[in-house]
Amino acid sequence: MHTDLTPLIAATTRWLTGAYPSSGGAASQALCEAQARQAVTVAARLRYPTSADAALVAMAGPGGSGRLDTLAGPDGSGDGGRHAWRSWVDEVVASWAACLLASPALAAAAVGALGDEASAYRRLTAPGARDLAAAALLRHPDLVRPVAALHGGGLAGRLGAGPALAC
Repeated sequence: MHTDLTPLIAATTRWLTGAYPSSGGAASQALCEAQARQAVTVAARLRYPTSADAALVAMAGPGGSGRLDTLAGPDGSGDGGRHAWRSWVDEVVASWAACLLASPALAAAAVGALGDEASAYRRLTAPGARDLAAAALLRHPDLVRPVAALHGGGLAGRLGAGPALAC
């Protein structure tokens, strides 16, 4: 049974970085992607905490990017939503990742809930100036709000977060 979340993480990361791209060159794009991947990885691990959960989503599929495309507009991929990778985008994971990217405090709480060291997700939990500049759109709370609001309450509930850490 396929219990690896890699396709879901890759597709959801691709969607986020397409919808909220870096405005810099190749180095900025790489930093933006690294931050998105870390956020999506944490969100996916919270959403699918067991191998059985991961196997179920691998079997049933995560749902795709349809509603996200409607909310965030074109993602810059130029594919008009026709490519198969879009079927591996997980709306809940994208929403949770948007929350984590918009709030380093919430990201730190999420990483802590996983029992991981924050240093493993440094670009997510303690972004430097270069990270913030590279992912200015991806981390802007007002820009990601429509996506974050979709399922942000579920993330707060999963973390037992109070209103101070809500999306």
